[in-house]
Order: sequence, then C-alpha cells, then structure tokens
Amino acid sequence: MTVHEIWAGLDIGKEHHHCVVIDGQGERLLSRRVLNDETELLQLIGDVLALSEDVLWAVDINHGCGALLIGLLLGHDQPMAYITGLAVHHASAGYRGQGKTDARDAHVIADQARIRRDLGILRPGDEVAVDLRTLTARRTDLVCDRTRQVNRLRAQLLEIFPALERALTLTNQGPVLLLTGYQTPAAIRRAGVRRITTWLKNRKVRGAAEIARITVEAAEAQHTALLGEKLAAMMVARIAKGVLALNEEIAELDALIGARFRQHPDARVISSLPGMGSMLGAEFLAATGGDMEAFGSVDRLAAFAGLAPVPRDSGRVSGNMRRPRRYHRGLLRAFYLSAMASLRSCPASKAYYERKRSEGKTHKQALLSLARRRANVLWAMLRDGALYQTSPPVTSAA
Repeated sequence: MTVHEIWAGLDIGKEHHHCVVIDGQGERLLSRRVLNDETELLQLIGDVLALSEDVLWAVDINHGCGALLIGLLLGHDQPMAYITGLAVHHASAGYRGQGKTDARDAHVIADQARIRRDLGILRPGDEVAVDLRTLTARRTDLVCDRTRQVNRLRAQLLEIFPALERALTLTNQGPVLLLTGYQTPAAIRRAGVRRITTWLKNRKVRGAAEIARITVEAAEAQHTALLGEKLAAMMVARIAKGVLALNEEIAELDALIGARFRQHPDARVISSLPGMGSMLGAEFLAATGGDMEAFGSVDRLAAFAGLAPVPRDSGRVSGNMRRPRRYHRGLLRAFYLSAMASLRSCPASKAYYERKRSEGKTHKQALLSLARRRANVLWAMLRDGALYQTSPPVTSAA
C-alpha cells in the first residue's frame, strides 16, 4: 500500500463535516468545520492539496450525506479510504481523553488511516451500480412497508372477522383486492358467491370463484356483528388499498431494476448463473459496485458477504469457527437466495447440497456452503467474462 505524506480524516455530518489533516508524525496540520456545500468543500479540497498533493482522504460514511464530498473527491482523482463508524468508535477508546467531539473523531479517522495498512480504497462503483443501489434500497423500504401494512390488515380484520382472516392469504393480490369491497360477514352473505365471483373477475383476479367460495363460507360461520364493526371495516378497506398501491409501486420498481440491470456490461454473465436472476443480480451489483478488483480475491468477497467463517480461538480452545459479525447483509441475502433457487434448476448445485447434507450439515449450513461455492464460480465467470456452463468444455486430443 502506498505511504502518503499527509492524511485527511473527515467526520461526516448531515449539515457540516469536520476535517482534520495530520502528517507522518501525527501532528495536526489543519482542523476545520465545513458546511456540506459544494463551494466550501471545494475550498477545503484546495486548502488540503496546498499542504501536499500526496494525501489520503478517509471518511466514516460512504453514501448519503457524504455523497457530495465523495463525488467532489472523485472528480479531483483523490484516493479515499473508508472506515466504519463502529471501527472509529472502538479505536477512539485507545486515544487519550474520554470526550467526544467532531474534531476528535476526525483526528481518530485520520490517524487510523495513517497507521493501518489494511484499509481498502473506496470505489463507489459505476453509474449502473449506483443506480441499482438506489433502486434496490427503495424496493427494500417498500417491501418492509408492505409487510407492516399486511400485518396491520390482519390485526384489524381479526378484530371484526376472525374466520375471514384465517381463510384468506393476505400476501396474495386477490384476497387483498376483495377486502377493498367486502369486509363484514353480513355484507358478504348478502352478496353471495356468484356476485362476489363476478366482482372479482371484473377486476381480473385469478381464482375468483375459489376466493368467493371460501369468503362466503367464512361469513356463514359468523352471524354476530361486533362493536365498532362499521368503522373497522372502513379501516380494513383503507389499509387494503394501501397494500395494493405498494404492490403496484414495487412492480414498477421491479421493471426499472430489471431494465437497468440489463444495461450493465456484466449482466449477461451474472444472470447466466442458475438462480441468479435480474433482481438478485441487481442486489449483487448494488452491494459490490460491480468492481471485483476492489476485493482483490474471492476470499475477500466471501468474507464481505459473511460466507467465510473466522476462527474464534482462545487458550486451549482451537479450531472454533464462526460467522463474522461484520458483513454485508444484502450481499449475503443475494448469495443465499440464489443458492436456494438453484436447487430447483441446477443439477450441480443440487448434488453439492445433497453431499453436504450427507456429511451431517443442516439445511442452512448446506445452503451456506453452496453459496460459498457459487461465490467462487461467479468470481471466475466475471474474471474470465464467461457464461456459466453446466459442465466443463471437452477438448479433443491432438
């Protein structure tokens, strides 16, 4: 790793950042609080470069409120190291004093960048990967919102109509759509199976007759109108409409993610791996930035994804392995779900999984082992620019 002349540590904040610049002996050359504004940040960059052109910048946030600063530094071809906020917090305990200020945190960041040689250079990724990071993050928020709304819908329906809450699968579109029009036992009995079936078919619901049948059966099981039923029914309809709106927005995002993913130069290679479709491939690019050179080796990629166990030895205890505590949850999810999906479509993955199960591993352990193996395969595919092949090519003897 290149040894620089000075190090600039930046404690990132929403409105202001604090920058501390130190030299090779750890002496402070500059300490300044700057507004998160282009003009002031450009002035800071110019003042730091005036001290020395050979500078390593270190930040504790690599997105969000630090995006403008990172973009300006990238525009000036400045190298950046990323130190997590948790690492800064733990490191600060080794410095004199117990107070906490932005200036002290910035000094710790700069000094850690000066001392440590294992910090990776920050590479935000190409434009497609950055867009996919934005789109997949938004989709995750919407999916979490939908789950919360569905749970609230269940709870509200349970207060007035427990039989219908049991009968309907509210993770499906059709039952949720039904609740926008019918919520109470009496209203469902008055409508009957035929009218509800027609109402659902007019809204292009699959299995309309079956949904109508189980709905009316649930209504026949309850003839008591509970207190607050009228207002609760209005809330059920309102929540159900909210769930449908979320479903529509998620579907639109899925289309955007798929289209943007296919524009990445590695999309064809990634999607050729069984189980790694456009959605999980987009999550993979969003987590890694699409630049495998940033990791250096497949082992570091696996460690970043939480697929490489780390030793936990002490004294006479040795050979004790565990999953690392710090890893990218989104990347682990992409590898894990793609490994699960590959069991249905890839004989090689199925055979590897069954071999691990025969060795005594649990289902989850075998899937994690398969995900680790597939990380090796995907790394080699991206390195060589080659599509996945079910079996190695056979070459004829000369």
